[in-house]
Amino acid sequence: MTTRRDWHLQQLGITQWTLRRPAVLQGEVAVKLPDPIRLLLVADPLPPVDHPLVVDVARSMALTPAQLYGVTPEQVMMISDSVRCHCWWLGLEATRDFAGISFRTPPLAALSQDAGAKRALWHWISDNEHRITAAAG
Repeated sequence: MTTRRDWHLQQLGITQWTLRRPAVLQGEVAVKLPDPIRLLLVADPLPPVDHPLVVDVARSMALTPAQLYGVTPEQVMMISDSVRCHCWWLGLEATRDFAGISFRTPPLAALSQDAGAKRALWHWISDNEHRITAAAG
């Protein structure tokens, strides 16, 4: 629905813009990732990076726990578009792509208890091993 104000601006030839990340103007700052990060864990709540399943997934991707970083869905929107890393979306739909491999699983608590979901994850990692190691650069 067009408001009177919108109509007046349109008549004056003024283009209105919609901010992609309005939270930035409300005092939030961009999330800066440490240099060695190669895998973002995107979840709410954040999983511990030392959880045995997380450590096993990292190891299977030839990564160390120091190369993992957990962010919430709100924080992932504040990460620079120039970041290059893999994203593991735990219980969430992927909303960003950082020029790496993105994959989605159930939340960590559910994944830990679901043998079929774990099997599918290991199968996916095995099938994409070359792409994962090549993209991690």
